[in-house]
Amino acid sequence: MTSLERTLNFIANKPVDALPLHPIIMQFAAQYCGAKYKDFCLNYECKASSMIKCADDFGLDWVTVMSDPYAEAEAFGLHVDYPDDSLPVHSGQVIANISDVNSLRAPDMSASRRMINRVNEVREFSRLVGDNYFIVGWVEGPMAQYADLRGLSDACLDLYDHENEVSLAMDIILENAMSFARAQVDAGAHCIGVGDAACSQIGPALYGRYVFEREKQLISYIQSLGAIAKLHVCGNTTAILPALIETGANIVDVDHLVVDMSSYVTMLGDNQVLCGNSDPVEVVMRGSKELIRASVIRCYQQTAGRGIVSAGCEIPKQTSVESFKSYCGVAKGLLSETSNPDYPYRMKGNSNHVSNIEV
Repeated sequence: MTSLERTLNFIANKPVDALPLHPIIMQFAAQYCGAKYKDFCLNYECKASSMIKCADDFGLDWVTVMSDPYAEAEAFGLHVDYPDDSLPVHSGQVIANISDVNSLRAPDMSASRRMINRVNEVREFSRLVGDNYFIVGWVEGPMAQYADLRGLSDACLDLYDHENEVSLAMDIILENAMSFARAQVDAGAHCIGVGDAACSQIGPALYGRYVFEREKQLISYIQSLGAIAKLHVCGNTTAILPALIETGANIVDVDHLVVDMSSYVTMLGDNQVLCGNSDPVEVVMRGSKELIRASVIRCYQQTAGRGIVSAGCEIPKQTSVESFKSYCGVAKGLLSETSNPDYPYRMKGNSNHVSNIEV
């Protein structure tokens, strides 16, 4: 079974030979492959080769274009610097004054080095791995992108003070995200991730007023292109997780700050799964092998077998290769371990649910 088949079957609640393994690796991947992070962000061939090497070496089931949130923001006009070996740094605001929203326009993708670079990266993935790995493109969601263009503090205040302007800006952001998603699907992406981390900072009422319908529209559009939709919101999303599931995203990421995923499993519709939520620092980077194993099993139990294995967010670059291998190894071996007839588990349909696992 290829990694693509494994992931698609799992989402469709069909039998799989192992749990899909989709840890978010960015700085870790660049460091492991000896690439400068500037090149990882700006050179699509460097990025693609690094991600494929990590997938090959660690048995991952996906390759992604993830590196930083500024590809679209730079195209909108945000100034971004790219240090050789650390995360990109932005300065200034595209929307310095709320009246600047009136001149905001969706960028010309053909004139944006970062957006074209991402499309080329997806095309490179498609050329090199085809349908072997699950290829994931990426766009920023409406709240995250507005916060990048405006600054998080001003963006949050605007939600109270400038509803019309925020709505206009988010509609333009949505238009661009849809166009960008289509270009990546056309280039060979099997899935488009939507990153909307700032949503965890605004609460359910404002999320419902400004973001929910726009995310739902974006996700529906991605799915209409024949692709899988993934929704990633970092932070404590306990209060909005039911709404995130209700968007219809096929994969809903859950950060480690959500303490228990159990109550959300019954909210999943057909072709929906959760993804997460091991603590990337305290478990994957700093944890013992026993703690890593216990965390993967806990996620498996809490999701009733309907969870893709991943940490809640990015695996830190300081994580040792040994620890990361340990994490990946537990994930890849869990189904074969629990499929033993003498093991205390029960299956509902084709999903795997473990009720009592000794850790």
